[in-house]
Amino acid sequence: MSSTDDPEVITDPKLPPVALTDEQLAKSSRWTLPKILIWAAIAVLGGIAWVMLAIVRGETVNAIWFVFAAVCTYLIGYRFYSKVIERYITRPDDRRATPAEVKQDGKDYVPTDRRVLYGHHFAAIAGAGPLVGPVLAAQMGYLPGTIWIIVGVVLAGAVQDYTVLFFSMRRGGRTIGQMARQELGKIGGAAAMLAALLIMIIIVAILALVVVNALGESPWGVFSVSMTIPIALFMGVYLRYLRPGKVTEISIIGFVLLLAAIIGGGWVAGTEWGATFFHLDREVIAWGIIIYGFIAAILPVWLLLAPRDYLSTFMKIGVIVMLAGAIVIVRPEISVPAITVFGENGNGPVFSGALFPFLFVTIACGALSGFHALISSGTTPKLIEKERQTRFIGYGGMLMESFVAIMALVAAISIDQGIYFAMNSPAALTGGTVEGAVAFVNSLGLTGVQITPEMLTGTAADVGEPSIVSRTGGAPTLALGLAHIMQQALGGQALMAFWYHFAIMFEALFILTAVDAGTRVARFMLQDTIGAWVPKFRDVSWRPGVWITTAIMVAGWGYILILGVTDPLGGINTFFPLFGIANQLLAAIALAVVMAIVAKRGKNYLRWLWIVALPLAFTAVITITASMYKIFSPDPSVGYWANNFKYRAALEAGDGSLGETITVEAVIRNTAVQGTLSIIFVVLAIIVMIVAVIVTIQAVIRGGGENTEDEPVASRRYAPAGFLATPAERELEKQWEPILEEERRSPAQH
Repeated sequence: MSSTDDPEVITDPKLPPVALTDEQLAKSSRWTLPKILIWAAIAVLGGIAWVMLAIVRGETVNAIWFVFAAVCTYLIGYRFYSKVIERYITRPDDRRATPAEVKQDGKDYVPTDRRVLYGHHFAAIAGAGPLVGPVLAAQMGYLPGTIWIIVGVVLAGAVQDYTVLFFSMRRGGRTIGQMARQELGKIGGAAAMLAALLIMIIIVAILALVVVNALGESPWGVFSVSMTIPIALFMGVYLRYLRPGKVTEISIIGFVLLLAAIIGGGWVAGTEWGATFFHLDREVIAWGIIIYGFIAAILPVWLLLAPRDYLSTFMKIGVIVMLAGAIVIVRPEISVPAITVFGENGNGPVFSGALFPFLFVTIACGALSGFHALISSGTTPKLIEKERQTRFIGYGGMLMESFVAIMALVAAISIDQGIYFAMNSPAALTGGTVEGAVAFVNSLGLTGVQITPEMLTGTAADVGEPSIVSRTGGAPTLALGLAHIMQQALGGQALMAFWYHFAIMFEALFILTAVDAGTRVARFMLQDTIGAWVPKFRDVSWRPGVWITTAIMVAGWGYILILGVTDPLGGINTFFPLFGIANQLLAAIALAVVMAIVAKRGKNYLRWLWIVALPLAFTAVITITASMYKIFSPDPSVGYWANNFKYRAALEAGDGSLGETITVEAVIRNTAVQGTLSIIFVVLAIIVMIVAVIVTIQAVIRGGGENTEDEPVASRRYAPAGFLATPAERELEKQWEPILEEERRSPAQH
């Protein structure tokens, strides 16, 4: 499947073939009657599901249609659209050795089994975004979010992840910042690198803020999540020193210890000493996460990060599949409107702003995420075994994250609407009390929504929490939705509290993985940037450089985290739009770099350039529009500077109607930081996009450009491309088995 523009790669004739021939590939993809019938059935089922969600919907809609619409669309997108990208844009050639094979060092460059790497990649990309964004956006109704998550991932998110991963792999595993510098020159490269560093700070801070809001004043949650750290450390030591290679053994032990941590958390929270010791204020938890982030980022990967990743992947995919199964069994009826009044007027209590563009930046990671570009050009391209595996890992990994987002959306809209708004409206609106929440939610005038104090206190008692009022951040709402569905499928009302805290720990594991991995990636980026002036910093084994750069990055996101925790307007409600905009701006930067690379590949690629240009154009429009709203809107509930001026005027006039002086000063400080960052982000992103468009136009005029790929090296190994090997791939694997057996017997020689 090599391009006619690619140089011919001659492999060692003494070895079995390292790739399937074009004839074998064509034969395996040939249509047969059973295949036609299967894909026709998938298309019909998907079509029915979309009709039920978008057209037929009545008073209620069954949650089962969300599962069918998502899965059928993903299967069709993966089988057909990603194949078009593979055939006409990436054009992988398995005769070429990947960086993992060429530079194999046992540390950063390691040829990794595609199934293991899929899990590792998914664990790295799946943070708080697919859990939190859909929950917050549920205030606008279920249909806009569902369309953006499912259609957006097929046409935008998975396209970005796949192409960035492939082109980084072809360049020795270079980061998106390094690729930007190489493809776009000094100005575009410098703007991309600076934007990536600053955006990374915001992303990690908001991820940490979600954990803080989930664990704040929850002794059960604090104990259970705290216990995952010693469990991960024990797993790391066990695999490295006690029982090397015994992965199944430690998986079982780790899972049992996780369950013990959840069950033990309930017992500890029920004791007087436990309730006192683990009942922590949000600010205390925030400082704990800041200290944890620094230590985790400088510890060896094998000690904490790798076992936590493994635990996390195990939990993530298991829980989402379990939730999907429970939805199919329980078939909950959804009473939330397809588009709510807040979707129409943009004045929702969870966050303010019109459906366009704010829905598309609130639901970030489930449909499109710039953070993924950092992972797809960071660790993963250094571990890919064969070029054709990039489609399965890059495109397929993003589809799995999108499914997480759909499950989060269904969980959020499956609970009572009144309880949803009581949980997600900030304390400034509810007063943080049951009575205040009841009065506020009932004043919204929503059709069929009328809550009572007993509904809120009863729900809190069911999940073993002192209160569920103003538990913003999405995580508690998702946990309640998951518990609500799971207890109907398994265990009944008696297990409601267990399922709730199981979900909280699942989410915290999800997010803490991204916090420590994100800090580590950010540290690598900063080391590389400083290394341009002080070369010593590029040496990742130089401990002072590691500590200094880690401390700088942790101080950056830690500062934003503390601002969010102490924000009187509800940190997640005001900071999450900035997170979404920053994340999507980073996606626009990544797609802009990819567009320039594709244009430079030559005339044969130009007619397919729209596959990258289309999501880039859409992302550029929504992010720049959202940024303009946030910077220039005169509405204080939308514009950062309008809100800043409103509170500044109140402070100067001595007007106490907006709160005490300390509260007003906090809002002034926070909105100034948010407004300034909004300006910096959008200016840097616009610079990168303009430079990328100029470079692309020049390449189109010239019929191509400089080839910045590494020189091809002939591969000396073979592995299948997808999760399951085809018959032809299995035949080729058999030919390689004696060689691999010899390799396993003499690793030192290898």
